[in-house]
This record gives sequence, C-alpha cells and structure tokens, in this order.
Amino acid sequence: MSHKAGFVNIIGSPNVGKSTLMNQILGEKLSIITSKKQTTRHRIMGIVNEENYQMVFSDTPGIIDPAYKLHESMMQYVDEAIKDADIILFVTDIYEKIESLKDRIDRINQLSAPVILLINKIDQSDQQALEKLVDSWKDNIPKAQILPISALHGLSIDFILPKILEWLPDHPPYFEKDQLTNRNMRFFMAEIIREKILLLYQKEVPYSCEVVVEEYKEDTDIIKIRANIMASRKSQKSILIGHQGNKVKQLGIDSRKDMEEFVGKKVHLDLFVKVDEGWRDKSGKLTPLPKPCVDTGMGLERIAAVLQKVHDNYDTDLFQTLKAHIMPHLPQSEQQLPIF
Repeated sequence: MSHKAGFVNIIGSPNVGKSTLMNQILGEKLSIITSKKQTTRHRIMGIVNEENYQMVFSDTPGIIDPAYKLHESMMQYVDEAIKDADIILFVTDIYEKIESLKDRIDRINQLSAPVILLINKIDQSDQQALEKLVDSWKDNIPKAQILPISALHGLSIDFILPKILEWLPDHPPYFEKDQLTNRNMRFFMAEIIREKILLLYQKEVPYSCEVVVEEYKEDTDIIKIRANIMASRKSQKSILIGHQGNKVKQLGIDSRKDMEEFVGKKVHLDLFVKVDEGWRDKSGKLTPLPKPCVDTGMGLERIAAVLQKVHDNYDTDLFQTLKAHIMPHLPQSEQQLPIF
C-alpha cells in the first residue's frame, strides 16, 4: 500500500482563527488561543496520522510588520512555513479586507504549492454577503480551492482533510506514527502560562513578557514545574505580581488547572517574575564556540572507550594525555586524590 505524507502549513493574519483551526483538525489543544493579536509566537507542528498517510500541520504566527527582533523571528517562521509547504492553508475571515492583502496575495499566486483558501467565521455572516466574498477571492487567487468554514464551531472542517489528501504527495512518514507534535512538554507548559497572562493582564503587559520553563520533573503521581516570567521593565514586574501577590497567584491557579488537564496528572507549579529589559530585541541566535567542544553530547567518549578496549572513559588516550600534563602541576597532597 502506498503512503502519503507532507507539510500542510497554515498562514494568515493575526486573529483570523489559524490556531483554532489547527486545534479543531487535531482534536487537541496544541496552540493557545486568545482574542489578542500575536498570541502565537512560534511555529507549532501538529501531526495527523492514519495508516496510509501523515499530515504535518504547522500553525504559524499572524503576519505582521516587525517592530522588534521577536517579531522578525516570528515572521521568519512564517517564511519558512511558506517555503517548505507541500500544501498551503491560507486562512482569512469575513471581516478581512482583500485590498489590504495585496502583497500577500501576489506572493501566494506565485507559489507552486496548492492553496486551500479558508474563509473563517461564516457563522457571523449571511449567505448573500458570503457568496459575494467567495467570488471576490476567486478573482484574486484563481488557483485556490475556496472553502467557507467556522473553525470555532467546527462547520465544514470535515471537508478539509479529504481535499488535502488529494494533493498530499507520496512519501514515507516524516515522524513516528504515534507522535502528535514536534514540541516538548516544557514548550507547552510555557505556552499555557503565556495564554493565561494574555487573558489576565491588560494593555502592553502580555506583549512584554516571555515565559521560560526552567524545570520540568515528572514523578509517579505529580509533575513539578518551575517557570520564570521575564518582564521588560520593573514596573511590569510589579503589575504581574499584583497587590500582595494576588495576580501571580491567580495566574498560577489558572495555569495549573490547564496543565493538569493537558498532562492528566497533578501539577506543582512555582512561578517567578524577573526583569530582562532587552529580551524582545534579542535575536536568539547561538554564538559558535571559539574552538570545538570536547563534550558534544553524542557519547563519543564512551565510543572511544569501547574502541580502545578500556573499562573507563578516563582510561582512554585523550584523558590519559590530559592526566600526564595536569598531575605534575598539582600539589603533592592532591596528586593522590582519585580525580581520574
């Protein structure tokens, strides 16, 4: 039996319903959802597996004009999603003005990948206005298959997968068949906290924060999580904490509830609020080490021990050479210590 697999990438403006759509398709809440723009900051993959196909969906940040390094990074995710797509799901809604999307439409028309244009929130429109909107989109993106939907209410969602399957290329699975996403648990715990920040706080505070999960430790009956909330300014730290800590306490309660639902276990959550004034302007790029590192994380020292037929990593020629150079420089009393 032949097998199909490919990347189905979801793009569109902020708040048109991209994350709601992916969660509906997957039947799982992987992408956080709020009514505020820029809720999605990362490219999140969700995987639909059946015996004869694998669809790898990507939820991407809403397309905006970058104002910070963070925004540039977000738009880089979008560019990557457009370039590596086997199929594009272009999501708009009944409120978006076609004339404001000219540059985006021009780019989509130049793509070689098939395009499915999804007009969302049809539950808020009448039939006559919707038909007119569909005709306008046909004129602007003739190559697109157009499907009006309501992601929130699940209307016409069942028609999307069969259409994707028609265009999905023949290919072996890209991921293990039991894998749901490309992200780890730390990422989703941080996203849950960030969603609650967006819901609990007003104005610029939610957009001035980042969440970093420092510890994720899973025991038999409980998961222990320690997370830092990074604020851009000291004044925002005070707002996040609230009077006598009431705000951050509520944030912890709301986050823990969703975490426990997500992982199916009790969660112990410790939240800390810190200030990092430049986090939004950091590129996030890693700086290469000036020289190669001995510890690559690949277990090379263990492989060397096996090949050299010695019992201990420290008995390999590399460590023995280091030992020969180090030992003469140690005090006499320390040369007898079992450091090697």
